Parts: sequence; C-alpha cells; structure tokens
Amino acid sequence: MRKTYVLLSLLGAVLLLGVQGAPPATAAENGEWAVYPAASRLGSRPYFYLSADPGATVTDQVTVANKTAAPLSFLLYGADAYNTERDGGFAVRSRQEKQTGAGAWIRPARDRVTVPPHSAVTVPYTLTVPADADPGDHPGAVVALDERIARGAGGSVALGVQRAVGARVYLRVGGPTVPALAVEDVTLDQDRPLVPGTGTSSAVVSYTLHNRGNVTLNPRVALKAEGLFGRTLLSRDLDRLPAELLPRQRIRLSERWTGSPQLDWGELTLTATAKDVRETGAVSFLALPWLPLTVLVAGGTAGLLGLWIRRRRTLST
Repeated sequence: MRKTYVLLSLLGAVLLLGVQGAPPATAAENGEWAVYPAASRLGSRPYFYLSADPGATVTDQVTVANKTAAPLSFLLYGADAYNTERDGGFAVRSRQEKQTGAGAWIRPARDRVTVPPHSAVTVPYTLTVPADADPGDHPGAVVALDERIARGAGGSVALGVQRAVGARVYLRVGGPTVPALAVEDVTLDQDRPLVPGTGTSSAVVSYTLHNRGNVTLNPRVALKAEGLFGRTLLSRDLDRLPAELLPRQRIRLSERWTGSPQLDWGELTLTATAKDVRETGAVSFLALPWLPLTVLVAGGTAGLLGLWIRRRRTLST
C-alpha cells in the first residue's frame, strides 16, 4: 500500500503567531532544534531584516542549532509567509507549495545539512530580487525541515508527520510604499430569546480585514453600535487581532456581543486603523421579538379575517 505523508509545519511561537500581542523577539525553536540569523557585529538578531532594490542580491547566514543528543539532518529552503485563516497568525508555506515571493528568491548554499548533537551549523544564503519585483514588503522565512518522518496519530505508518522550524525574513523591496486597509463583508448574527426578558441575547459580529497595500500593517479595530435616536449600545476596542497583517492578505474575524438588544433598530460600525490608514465598515440591524410579534400579527390577521367574514354574511342576508 502506498504511504501518504502529511507535512505538518510546526513553526514554533515565532513563525506561527497567535492573535494577541506582538511577536516575541526570540529564535524560532521547538525544543529539539532552533533556526535563527547568524550573529553579527551588532549582536544577535531574532529575525532577518533585509532591504534590496529590484534586481539586487543580498547575502546573509542562517544558523541551525541541534539541542538533542543525536545528530539531526534537515532540508533547508525559503518559504513565503502568509496569515492563517483561523486567527491571522504568521505562518509559512510548506516545501511542496509554490513560492512566489521571498521564498522563491532565497537560495541556501546547501539544501541539506546534518547538525551534530548539541551543536550548531551556519549556512550562507543569497536572496536575489527579480528586476520586475513589486516594491514593498515580501515576508518569508528560511526553514529547516526535519528529514525524519514520524508516525502519525495512533502510531499509524500510513500517516507520517514532518516538522519544520523557520527564521522569519522581513524583506522590503525598494520603491513606493502604499499602506491600504479595508473592512469588508460585515455581518451580524443575532441570537435572542423567543420571549423578551426571559433570557440573555447575544450576537456575533463577523468581518474581513483586508490589507490591500504593499506594506505590513499592525491593525487596531474599534467596534461601536448605535440604536434608535443615536443611543450608544456598545463601544469597545477589539483585542483578538493579528499582530501583523501581511501585504495582500485578508482574514475573517469575529467578535461576540453579549447583551445585544432584544428590541431596537440601529447600525454597527467597525473602524480599523493602522499607520497612515483609517477605514470603516458597517451593517444595519433590526432587533425584534419575533414570537410576540408573530402572535400579534397572527391575532390581528385573524381578527380582520373574522370581521371580513361577518361583513360578507351581513351583505348576503
């Protein structure tokens, strides 16, 4: 039977970043090995920060450290970075995926390296920017992929797992920088008790943050809801946001509104800000107690129908 292997990139706290807080300035590691920029005369660096014009080539060095008591062999490659759909975390493409940015331009001097136990190996690499590259940010990583294939869940031999750790590369290509942000597809999903006052209502606000520019943004989002006559029903800053929204990336986020109105009519507004940008998205809402309203409408309709029938009978006699 042909074996099927799944590549699971475990990129550590640095490469797979959650939605809260700024990225930690530490080497990327998983407890067994670490990948980080080689030390320079200015001291150690948590990430690669590179600048280059279109057509230029820059050189640097990456260090792979083995923290185990046995030698480890790795595949080295460049990878493009992206925001995860789940929470907007920082992640990179697998070796099998097509690289179109920094990942395609990174070339390690060696694509395989064996690191002795409790030792580190430093490998030079070049990054060549195409002459027609777009200006702005092109984030990526230099990744060390463990060549071992571990057994999958339950010790299955048909499902293998490979692990990888990568050092972030923040590359800016020379030229005009254009920060641009959009708040798109704002929706409100309401959950209210059938009878007003018999329970707590809530709503889920969903929206898409879209980085339409060519530079990385650190977004902030404020949520505000107004009811009839401009009454403020809700006003707060949201904290479940990506620390970095990469260029041309869009993520879908949601926020729960506990205690949303059971009887009101108004508008909900999301205001997203970052350096030099401010954009809003909005959605109108109508909160009605559907069960009492349905009973009232049904009763009114039945009453009108009864009057009409009585009138018909009167006219026919």
